[in-house]
Amino acid sequence: MNVGSSGTHPIHSEQDVVLARQLTRKLANECGMRLIDLTKLVTAVSELARNTMVYGGGGDMDWQILDDHARVGLRLVFRDEGPGIADIKLAMTDGWTSGKGLGLGLPGAKRLVDEFELDTTPGKGTRVTITRWT
Repeated sequence: MNVGSSGTHPIHSEQDVVLARQLTRKLANECGMRLIDLTKLVTAVSELARNTMVYGGGGDMDWQILDDHARVGLRLVFRDEGPGIADIKLAMTDGWTSGKGLGLGLPGAKRLVDEFELDTTPGKGTRVTITRWT
């Protein structure tokens, strides 16, 4: 594992979503993540990658291995240039779903990670940044 290493994975098809999960699992293993934390992270990635593809019209998942000297982590950024999220409050409401995702929604993904940041502008796209620490 190389701390500070980073890369980008495209998300434009269902196969890309599967590959994003596999890449995340590999990177989390390299970071020494416990199985429960790895599973939570991969579950969040499933939701966010699918959102990127379905609602954002495709985009990318950027990844970076972090080290703050006390712990190692994995930061993932899902970005698209789709329509954006018109009602962030609604999208972050538990139980709300468009009916196309895993049923977790953004709030479910947020609960599965240590850090969560949503940046969206209607008409300009969405960027969701998540981090999970060991």
